Amino acid sequence: MQIFDVYPKVPIQLVNADKYYVFDKNDNKYLDFYGGNAVISIGHKHPHYIKSIYKTLKSISYYSNLIEIEQQNELSNKLATLSNCIDYNLFLVNSGAEANENALKIASFYNGRKKIISFKKSFHGRTSGALSVTDNLNFQSNFNKNNNVIFLPINDKESLYKNCDESISAIIIEGIQGMGGINEIDSSFMQAIRKICDKYNIIMIVDEVQSGYGRTGNFFAYQLHNIKPDIISIAKGMGNGFPIGGVIISNKIKPIMGYLGTTFGGSYLACSAAIAVLDIIKKENLINNAKKIGLYFTNQAKSIKIIDNIKGKGLMIGLCFKNYDIKYIHNTLLMKYKIFTGLSGDHKTLRILPPLNITYKEVDYFLNILDQKL
Repeated sequence: MQIFDVYPKVPIQLVNADKYYVFDKNDNKYLDFYGGNAVISIGHKHPHYIKSIYKTLKSISYYSNLIEIEQQNELSNKLATLSNCIDYNLFLVNSGAEANENALKIASFYNGRKKIISFKKSFHGRTSGALSVTDNLNFQSNFNKNNNVIFLPINDKESLYKNCDESISAIIIEGIQGMGGINEIDSSFMQAIRKICDKYNIIMIVDEVQSGYGRTGNFFAYQLHNIKPDIISIAKGMGNGFPIGGVIISNKIKPIMGYLGTTFGGSYLACSAAIAVLDIIKKENLINNAKKIGLYFTNQAKSIKIIDNIKGKGLMIGLCFKNYDIKYIHNTLLMKYKIFTGLSGDHKTLRILPPLNITYKEVDYFLNILDQKL
């Protein structure tokens, strides 16, 4: 049996990692400015993270949600405190796509409606419901397509007002569009969404799967805009590579027994990984580090001639190269200079998503390669 070949891959086999570096089987050392697609939040192979998972593994690795799992409560309490989402509840799942799938279902349960507003250049996952609100026809099969989703341009209030009424169940928007090319949302637009959701009893879902967990210099990107969503979806940096996701749900939405379910969500091991991540983020002040290093990166990058524009916040950065082949830059950085970065749906934008504990030294090295070598 062979692996179903659906991913474009580079001929690199990684066998080890440490902090912000990864190593292949030939002992080549790579600087990780991609973090496995914004998944690595606390750095590779953090000793506290490893110790936490190992301790749990020696005791009990899994039982279903039939029983009480105290680690779920510990995770929920620590997440509420660090994120300042006090008046919310948490439903644990396994991935970002599953989080968004459940978020859309919760919204429909709440108001009994089925129409959704999403946005152009959005990405919310590859399960059926999440794909239906993802603006990429290449990812969708006919099974995923339906007439219940309206795609609008971001930051366009006129189109928002024109398409909202009592038939809309939810508006789903990323804190910052990741796969779409690190596209930022205007504060006035986020606030307009909040107001129109209040007016028509629409559920506001903010997808923080990539933009959350301190990456933007705030715990969540929506906190840049002085609004409170009804539902927040999380994953990626939540487990630092261990599969876990979550749906953070406003207290105004009451749980009803049997509406949601998951076999593996909130397992002992997943919670141990997620608790360790929160402990490390807090102890090492990684949210502030993301803000500080991100600002330094952006200011230093402005003087590099091949960079046309810089987008994003904190350590969720998009570098735009106006007259250059972005795939060539990406591949040259990886194969010649041993630096991982990320491509995006915007063919002029390179995504920079390093671990949140990255330092000035690594930023200087990366920017010097762009400035002096490329």
